[in-house]
Amino acid sequence: MTQDLSPKRLIGRTALSHSYKRTFPFRIATTSYIYPDYILPNVELLAPYLDEIELILFESDPEDGLPTRDEIMNLAEIGQKQDISYNVHLPIDIFLGDPDPEVRRYGIEIIKEIIVLTSPIHPTSYTLHLESKAHDGQRCMDISRWKRDTLESVKRVLETGIPSRQISIETLDYPFDKIEGVIEELDLSICLDLGHLLLYGYSIEDYAARYLDRTKVIHLHGVKKGLAHISLDVMHRDQINAILSIFHDFSETLCLEVFSFSELRSSIECLERHWKRYHE
Repeated sequence: MTQDLSPKRLIGRTALSHSYKRTFPFRIATTSYIYPDYILPNVELLAPYLDEIELILFESDPEDGLPTRDEIMNLAEIGQKQDISYNVHLPIDIFLGDPDPEVRRYGIEIIKEIIVLTSPIHPTSYTLHLESKAHDGQRCMDISRWKRDTLESVKRVLETGIPSRQISIETLDYPFDKIEGVIEELDLSICLDLGHLLLYGYSIEDYAARYLDRTKVIHLHGVKKGLAHISLDVMHRDQINAILSIFHDFSETLCLEVFSFSELRSSIECLERHWKRYHE
């Protein structure tokens, strides 16, 4: 997803009706692309209302996809003043298990650069996609080689000295047990994307039972008719109740991973409404 980076002003922007800070036993978060603008204006608008912001760094191009050092320092200042934390979603156009060592090397170096760049904001986690496809879109058929290359790539990332549990591996379209061995060997965390699980037909209850104790961040978004990252209010009440049932032991970050203000507002209102009903 390419962000619209044309300059815009905050005047007249719609904001949430009230603060959701400390409303839930977990940190409530959303993405840094709720308004069609740069990361910094998004954070300025969202910081008074949420516990955490997921910084969307989907593109690895340092010129267009990464914030500047000055922007990071501004984010650090906002974090202190507004009592807000950050997590970082690492680029999705890198392939740490790619058969081509140069493709892997590029991904490793970009991640290392981002870790150093964002260190002043002390992210709670760095969410990482370990794609089972190569950069050309073809599925990696040699699973043993893919696991080996992925393992070595993540080891190189950990050379930065970052605590291994600060890297959270996101559930994608493939069965997660394919990468489970790498996660356990390197003692990584997990990003449990509940929308992805629903989209690809996996059981959120089974995944929660198996992985919640290693989960650093949960991504939550609506799923309907093959669409994901839409408002929660498209989902049936029984689906939402099934999701809420796994949160009783969760105190980390729940990110409403949507990309517009209307979907954030309807999602957070839906979550609050169902949360109150569920705990009555």
